[in-house]
Amino acid sequence: MVRPGIDFPGFGCGLAIMRDGKLLLCKRLKAPEAGHWNIVGGKVDHMERSELAARREAEEESGLSIRSTRFLCLSEQLIEADRQHWISMIYVTDDFAGEPQLTEPDKLSDIGWYDLDALPQPLSRFAADAVRAIRAQTKALAGAV
Repeated sequence: MVRPGIDFPGFGCGLAIMRDGKLLLCKRLKAPEAGHWNIVGGKVDHMERSELAARREAEEESGLSIRSTRFLCLSEQLIEADRQHWISMIYVTDDFAGEPQLTEPDKLSDIGWYDLDALPQPLSRFAADAVRAIRAQTKALAGAV
C-alpha cells in the first residue's frame, strides 16, 4: 500500500484560525514533526476540495464551527527527519463559533491561542509558512491605509 507524503508527495491543507490577533496552535504527537506546534489541518481526501478539507480538519481537531475561509498561501514541506514531503493549501479565518477543545488527544497534546509575537517553539514548517503569510498580509494592509 502506498502512503501519501511518504511514497509520493502528499496533498494537505491547513487553516490558520485567528482571534483578537492571536493564532490557534496545537502541539503534534505524531509524525511529521511530532512535538512541534501546528495550525489545524491534515490530508485532503480524493475528490475533496482543499478548502472544505481545511474546514473539516479544523472542526475535527478543535471542535470549532468554521463559517468562512479565504486562501492564505501554498506551503511545501520537505521534512527530512520524517522522510515526508507534503504540498499544502493553507487558508485563514476569523469567522467561527465556539471555544477550541482538545478533541483528538491521540494526535494532539495541547491547544491554545498565541500572540504572533510570542509563539511557542518549535513551530512546524506548515505553521511557520502560515505565520509568514499572515505577517506579510498584515504589513501589506497597514501600508495600504
